[in-house]
Amino acid sequence: MRISAVAWARFRRQRLALFGALWLVTLGSLAVAAPMVALWLGADVAAVDLLARLVPPSAAHPLGTDELGRDVLVRLLYGGRVSLGVGLGTAIMAALIGTTIGLTAGARGGRLDAALMRLTDGVIALPLLPLLIVLAAVDPAKLGLSPEALHSEAAGVARIMILVALVGWTTVARLVRGATLAVRERDFVLAAVALGASPARIMTVHILPNVISPAIVATTLSVGNLILFESALSFLGLGIQPPLPSWGNMLTGALELIWSAPALAVWPGAMIYATVVAFNFVGDGLQDALDPRS
Repeated sequence: MRISAVAWARFRRQRLALFGALWLVTLGSLAVAAPMVALWLGADVAAVDLLARLVPPSAAHPLGTDELGRDVLVRLLYGGRVSLGVGLGTAIMAALIGTTIGLTAGARGGRLDAALMRLTDGVIALPLLPLLIVLAAVDPAKLGLSPEALHSEAAGVARIMILVALVGWTTVARLVRGATLAVRERDFVLAAVALGASPARIMTVHILPNVISPAIVATTLSVGNLILFESALSFLGLGIQPPLPSWGNMLTGALELIWSAPALAVWPGAMIYATVVAFNFVGDGLQDALDPRS
């Protein structure tokens, strides 16, 4: 039986992990289908209708409308596209940075290893949320970028992803370095060194495939935290900016109506909570499935 088949058999035994994966697949499918849901309901994600503000749930608006008359269900699905996209995209970016640093440090050793690990320690020691708030408040126009590009929706999403990825790679780097230190002493790596393989080939061909499992697990577990970071920044008005919806800025819009219309805060908060828990369940399941000592 192949390793992948063994891992899948182990993963299937984790019921919470399967439930989390099912939730994420369902939510992702609904988020992708958000334009079709909006067309079916005859709702526009950004259209303001003050005559229909705070309408209770009905057939036309399954979750009601918000303070500007926009359909809550449609905005939740569109917000899921942003929040899930930012979480997954940022986790992949952070994993690439962390894997590169950890692999290089573990494989090369010496002063380079020490320097990279002290850099990692420095990033770990930083207060992440205050640092992200400061970085998000910096005006990128001073970098010489055009105002049109800075105020586009894609630029706003990319900015948040880059900022969070720059501080979210440390866990992957530590795990990959530890695994690399163990693998580089294995016989097949020593044989490759004796045969004259280049350091780059040893790292990418012989070491990387054997240390990728902890990186995958750490990446999966980090998605939930990254979604929380994006939501916190958006809640503070420094993340995804309206009219583009995200679960975080939907919470911001509901803040002043928490007593008169609590459902406007409950729905995005519940989506954030359920999604973060689901990613943690999947990460725990992958850890058990990919760990040969399980």
